[in-house]
Amino acid sequence: MIELAMMSSVCPDWDMKQILIAMKKYGYKGFEPRVEWGHACGIELDMSSSLRKELLYQIEGEDLEICCIATGARMADPSPEARAIHVESLKKYIDLAADIGCSRIRTFGGQRSRDKEWPAIIDYVVDGYSQVIEQAEDRNVVVLMETHDDWSCSAPVRAVIEQLGSSNLKILWDFMHTQRMLELPGESYQTLGPHVNHLHAHDGKFIDGRIKVGRLGAGDIDHKTPLSLLINDNFSGYISVEVINKPGSIHDPDSVLNQYAEGLSTILRNFC
Repeated sequence: MIELAMMSSVCPDWDMKQILIAMKKYGYKGFEPRVEWGHACGIELDMSSSLRKELLYQIEGEDLEICCIATGARMADPSPEARAIHVESLKKYIDLAADIGCSRIRTFGGQRSRDKEWPAIIDYVVDGYSQVIEQAEDRNVVVLMETHDDWSCSAPVRAVIEQLGSSNLKILWDFMHTQRMLELPGESYQTLGPHVNHLHAHDGKFIDGRIKVGRLGAGDIDHKTPLSLLINDNFSGYISVEVINKPGSIHDPDSVLNQYAEGLSTILRNFC
């Protein structure tokens, strides 16, 4: 079964009380904090042990879940020194996730080296993930590599997952980015399918050579086909709404959350 989730980037100025109220109001079961961006939900590495326990109790009491922590960790960073910092940060996020009852962590590939061919880059990225995967297995946390940035095409992401060969390294399929790369949803699913563990949703239109995120159904991104493929294969997980607003900016989280919840629920009902 596919459940709805929302990212803190939709509502960066809301605290956890406001977020939980909105989740219940619009039918979201999962919450995905985007850490490192100063969001008011307060979920960050510097949370004390007592605050972590309090948050876990609060979420479980509402029968909701922190379904994923969205980090900015990048395993393909060409600088070994910078990549080492990402690795150490990811280890800390694995502990944070386990402490607050979260079973997933989002990571990026990030910008890759332009001086090496893909097989060498894949080896380098696998080496990065291999440094955290034992901890992830011990703490029952799945590390996700997102189809994003230099890794928006499906094949290199699948290659990393299959080369490492751990059930605790899976794929976050962002429909927008694979379609930006001119992959048809069926092509992406044929490549990614068995390894997909989490989903991101955001529609958008291509305007003046760029993509502008907007209302679900008003853009150029096909959500119906990939969701139908996942449902037909009995996928169980979350599809998380990722509409990015900056803290302190003028935006309307309620409108976004309501419209995406209605749109995604309609799609899911039609295929169930």
